[in-house]
Amino acid sequence: MNAIETQPSNDNPANLNDPFMVPALLEKIAPKTFREFATAAVDFLKINTVEHKFRQGKPVVIKTRTATSQQIAETANLFFGLASIPIRFLSSMEEWQRWEIGCYHMLNGDGFRAFAIGDSAICVEKVPGRSLWDYMIDGTLTRPMVEAAAVEFRRAHAVWSAELEGPWSHGDATMQNVMYDAKTDRARLIDFEIMHEKSLSAEARHADDLVVFLLDLVAKGPRAKWLPLSVAFLQTYGRAQVLAQIKERLVVPTGFARIWWNVRTSFANAEKIKRRVELLRNAVAAVQLSSTVATDRPRKRRRPSTICHIKSPGIPIASSRTLAMSESANAASPGIPRRLPTTT
Repeated sequence: MNAIETQPSNDNPANLNDPFMVPALLEKIAPKTFREFATAAVDFLKINTVEHKFRQGKPVVIKTRTATSQQIAETANLFFGLASIPIRFLSSMEEWQRWEIGCYHMLNGDGFRAFAIGDSAICVEKVPGRSLWDYMIDGTLTRPMVEAAAVEFRRAHAVWSAELEGPWSHGDATMQNVMYDAKTDRARLIDFEIMHEKSLSAEARHADDLVVFLLDLVAKGPRAKWLPLSVAFLQTYGRAQVLAQIKERLVVPTGFARIWWNVRTSFANAEKIKRRVELLRNAVAAVQLSSTVATDRPRKRRRPSTICHIKSPGIPIASSRTLAMSESANAASPGIPRRLPTTT
């Protein structure tokens, strides 16, 4: 992270709106805090150790918090507060275990279990498939995969969360945390280390989830595919109230928030990110417009016929098509009605 090494000159004091000066300013304010956050941001394994094992014949993942995990999580939360980023790590062991297990059962409890191990670990049964990040990196990411992810996000966003006092949201909805099973064409969400601040509206939290997912496509998606895949994801998700909040979040931030933006975009080339974000903003606007039109288009009301108006149930008037057809059926010769039916 080159920005960490940048120091403001004596003749040009640090500017809070300059993304290159802010890290140096933070380094002056709390050098140890900043270094610890930078480490945690780019390598979550510093917070957990992860083991892949088998338990009763099923593949499981055992996540154990390290001895320094609480300190690192609290450091990261301090940074999120300074940067006005409304997410936080679950620093308390008990809180983390309860949230992670609860989310896992809520979303994947139809066939997979999770439980605590002691005071500092959890065991979760692995869901089938591979992460969408892996598919993207090896060049095999497809439209059905991102559409399946959108379907799962929409489903998960409709589930009530007592902790958030509203509909649930992920808080760290990267493509690495979306597993796709090709056999069932089903996506599932995993890894619940971070949660949104419950002061955010549900629509804002859901929009943030979608933006985090889309930034992975922006940063690492193939040149010819990233935008069509992004559009397919948004169209499938489709909730106009959430789409309305995405565009305003697709802005390269300044200040402390720029550091987390760089983490979210995998430290990709800044000019490439800027170009793609602008293209994505335009695409979001188009999808939002089409979604709004489809949702809000007024239904055309059919006017009652002045010819086939019924005087009383089952009794058509003399000029109606029903009566004319009946007379045709009773005519002396088929095909020669007593009079021509009235057109409507």
